[in-house]
Amino acid sequence: MSSQGYTVAVVGATGAVGQQMMRYLAKREFPVKELRPLASARSAGQKVIFHGEEVVIQEAVPTAFDGVDIALFSAGGSVSEKLAPEAVARGAVVIDNTNAYRMNPDVPLVVPEVNREAIRQHKGIIANPNCSTIQMVVALKPLYDRYGIERVIVSTYQSVSGAGWQAIDELQQQSKALLNGEEISANILPVGKLSKHYQMAFNVIPQIDVAQENGFTLEEMKMVRETKKIFNDSSIGVTATCVRVPVMRGHSESVYVELKSEFDLDEVRQLLNNAPGVIVEDAIEEQVYPMPVDAADRPEVFVGRIRRDFTHPRALNLWVVSDNLLKGAATNAIQIAEALISEEK
Repeated sequence: MSSQGYTVAVVGATGAVGQQMMRYLAKREFPVKELRPLASARSAGQKVIFHGEEVVIQEAVPTAFDGVDIALFSAGGSVSEKLAPEAVARGAVVIDNTNAYRMNPDVPLVVPEVNREAIRQHKGIIANPNCSTIQMVVALKPLYDRYGIERVIVSTYQSVSGAGWQAIDELQQQSKALLNGEEISANILPVGKLSKHYQMAFNVIPQIDVAQENGFTLEEMKMVRETKKIFNDSSIGVTATCVRVPVMRGHSESVYVELKSEFDLDEVRQLLNNAPGVIVEDAIEEQVYPMPVDAADRPEVFVGRIRRDFTHPRALNLWVVSDNLLKGAATNAIQIAEALISEEK
């Protein structure tokens, strides 16, 4: 890599996360010498705008990574499994936003505010955690460091943008149709490859990703496994229920956390106030709390409804909200890239 700038590939450049990656590479003034947007063959030849200039999308094939320093992947697990090793073989460091490598013991799973030091362990691939995991561990990190954590119970309220542009479009079309008294079609959610699809508009769907043998979904098990790996602590008890809600952008989470030691509520608020990447909005008496409509297009994690649980002497309840396309995906990946290049200096 060069201190004069970096050749950065974005795999999945036409997708919701890929577009945000390119936008935030520019917005955060990442030192890009050359942007190389990559996508499927059907998207090759289209153009994207980067720093006010048109850049032609290339097909994501192995040779497209020749000369690439950093490759940001967000085009699905099968694409990452096929092309990430090709990118690494050609000298790139891959930051992968899919589930392909997250639980690989040789691949660090990184949220810079939580375990930045893990970046040094990479062997060519660094994994970006699941969007719902990222915002939760950012909020839990100061509590983990100060008090220790025994157990977490989380219920998520996840926006449709987590399922891509098609899910956003379908929610919009369903909403218009229902308000006009027209028939609707459902072809995307809960998961595109399943046999049944349900109405998302004016509804909630208690399934994100495919069912597992234990009755949980893959999304729920991602939160369980990734939390333990990020904190490097298998003793933390984590259980999750993940729900899709008719919100365009921004995931919300109700988090119940049992700490290992006694805590002072004012100190908890101060710890969260001082935590990097966290904004506290917590004044229920004034109706101040995080909401996805306010978190949209912002890279921080918002925490509110901070309160002592009255059923357990060392338990807290939190409400955690973040933009799943930014901190939950694109911004976290770029923060990893920023930390990566700073480690080299």
